[in-house]
Amino acid sequence: MRQTQRRSESPSRTVVVTGASAGVGRAAARAFAAEGADVALIARGEEGLAGARREVESCGRRALVLPLDVADADAVEAAAERVERELGPIDVWVNNAMVTVMSEIRDMEPAELRRVTEVSYLGTVYGTLSALRRMEGRGRGTIVQVGSALSYRAIPLQSAYCASKFAVRGFTDSLRAELLHRRSNVHVTMVQMPALNTPQFTWSKCRFDRHPQPVPPIYQPEVAAEAIVYASKARRREVWVGGRAALIIAGNKLAPGLGGRYLAKTGYDDQFTDRLIDPDRRNNLWEPVPEDRGAHGPFDERAKDESHTLWLTEHRGWLAAAGGVLALAGALLGLGAAANAGDSR
Repeated sequence: MRQTQRRSESPSRTVVVTGASAGVGRAAARAFAAEGADVALIARGEEGLAGARREVESCGRRALVLPLDVADADAVEAAAERVERELGPIDVWVNNAMVTVMSEIRDMEPAELRRVTEVSYLGTVYGTLSALRRMEGRGRGTIVQVGSALSYRAIPLQSAYCASKFAVRGFTDSLRAELLHRRSNVHVTMVQMPALNTPQFTWSKCRFDRHPQPVPPIYQPEVAAEAIVYASKARRREVWVGGRAALIIAGNKLAPGLGGRYLAKTGYDDQFTDRLIDPDRRNNLWEPVPEDRGAHGPFDERAKDESHTLWLTEHRGWLAAAGGVLALAGALLGLGAAANAGDSR
């Protein structure tokens, strides 16, 4: 990607990434290392963490592997202490870990609802608290919450995950207001993701007989990683990735009822392929799947490797400047034309 393939000349940063063993977290860890950061890798799956470590070290950076469950607040706090002891002060904390269950609400079990909430919502809260305890004392640092367009518009069959992302957004809005009230230099931002080609769809718990898929259009996890790295430096309130994500967020504000009716018709079939699911498939809700599946899921042939919406976001400064120059040039041309017309009279 444009930003993640070259190394930055800025001083090295210490970055913590949760959910770093696979998917978006794996791609983000690699992207930060490519920019010159040392990366602490938090996840449950030790095989995936070992793979992430090799990728970070291949960029010439230090990697610290921290196998833990983000639903354990004490473990997250202990990990933060170890990061600062071994890698140095934390500059960026990325809350990315998640689990989900694909099921109608009427079939969800209380323990499943609790588990998704503990990982996908409370895991973000615990990471944020551990980061804040260190960043506020130094008066600097950035917390990146990996969100989703589903934090604005919930879809059927993923109620617990959508609810967790809504909760993360509410929690982040409250925190942002408190940081502004205290005039804190700590920055918190949320990156709202589109559908991504990650291993999530190969190991999420699923109650259906067809193989799940991200709702097209699908983007590669490197696009998400590029957005996370950008958000860690840009001090933006939110970063939207993908045109469909932007459309979902904006459309939900304008016509939420219409969105609900649309999802009632399309929201089931769009989340599944025509292929039957493996009856022996293992899920990662309670325990990690013991293998390294990397950053990508099985949809490489259908996934986009760039987002025009993200590009516009990254370059909005000089685009605005260019627009201003063009407007000024147009005004000057208009004045010149008016002057010439006056001379002819």
